[in-house]
Amino acid sequence: MKIALLGTRGIPASYSGFETCVEELGSRLVAQGHQVTVYCRAHHIPYREPTYKGMRLIILPTVRNKYLDTIFHTFLSSLHAFFQPYDIVLMFISGNSLVSFIPRLSGKKVVLNVDGLDWKRQKWPSLAKKYIQWAEFLATKLPNVMVTDSRVIQEYYRQKYGHNAPYIPYGSEVQSLPPGQYLLRFGLQPRRYFLFVGRLVPENCAHHLVEAFSGMNTDFKCVIVGDAPYAEDYIRGLKATTNPNVIFTGYLFGEGYRELGSWPYAFIETSGVGGTHPALLEAMALGNCVVAHNTPENLETIGDAGLAYDGAVGAASLRQVLQRLLAEPTLVEEYRAKARARVQAYYTWEAVTNAYENLFRNLLARDRHSST
Repeated sequence: MKIALLGTRGIPASYSGFETCVEELGSRLVAQGHQVTVYCRAHHIPYREPTYKGMRLIILPTVRNKYLDTIFHTFLSSLHAFFQPYDIVLMFISGNSLVSFIPRLSGKKVVLNVDGLDWKRQKWPSLAKKYIQWAEFLATKLPNVMVTDSRVIQEYYRQKYGHNAPYIPYGSEVQSLPPGQYLLRFGLQPRRYFLFVGRLVPENCAHHLVEAFSGMNTDFKCVIVGDAPYAEDYIRGLKATTNPNVIFTGYLFGEGYRELGSWPYAFIETSGVGGTHPALLEAMALGNCVVAHNTPENLETIGDAGLAYDGAVGAASLRQVLQRLLAEPTLVEEYRAKARARVQAYYTWEAVTNAYENLFRNLLARDRHSST
């Protein structure tokens, strides 16, 4: 099959879960004999070779604006895809549903992965929230198939729109690294720090961890990996903590991310919105004890293989869980084993790739059958 992946920043992955999904899924589809093209945003992807891991790259410009960046680039990508001989166009993000009909006009099958409920994010003003909610509805109408990577989000669309979307989970297969230069750079010792990884925006609630940790009597470190555009005030507030054991690394990708992700005492997922969080799954794949904000989506991800805190209470609830973990190291070891086993059972990229490949084949077969 000739498959195009669009709607993300592009690859090599260096920002968020959707980019990682594109890289992992696309490279595996190539290995299975398919021709894969990935659309990339010029100002996000400095890589300028025509291919990456066997995938053809199309780099297009966009509007560097908080509200227009994604939809404008996806619009340009859809116009380009209209004239290409693709069989399948896989789009990401519900907000892109508005342009998902464009490739369909030239006979291509369009699949849209909607992610979580993006309108809940605090960064969006009221008009943008209304657009995203409208785009949710369009996601049930304009693409050939809408896909969710969370059972919770699947049920949301069923209840609100009467739409039964197929479920294909996110994958996670990350190789751990031994302690090395990155732990040394940040003054860390293996298994003696708590770790958060994510965008530093209000709805990801990193302040829960900073505030919880600041009220604890421990010589462990608290490591905050990540950054964010357009969130300067929030980040400034996080960094105003006077606790010297709270460390902000900024963005950290590749080996740095994997090395720090391989050796925390526990990984903390504080996000209060979104679907399946890739950083949480990757922490579990690395064999970490995980603690998550008790959103339905996070609880779905961890199952019985992690601990949760009450996000409505915030830092005080999280602090209780962290203090328990410090007091019970054997419990931490138990949850490390459970987390790794759960990912291996339910969240592998091989299974994800097979599910998408079957979905694509069925779409094309259905079309051939209806034309005979």
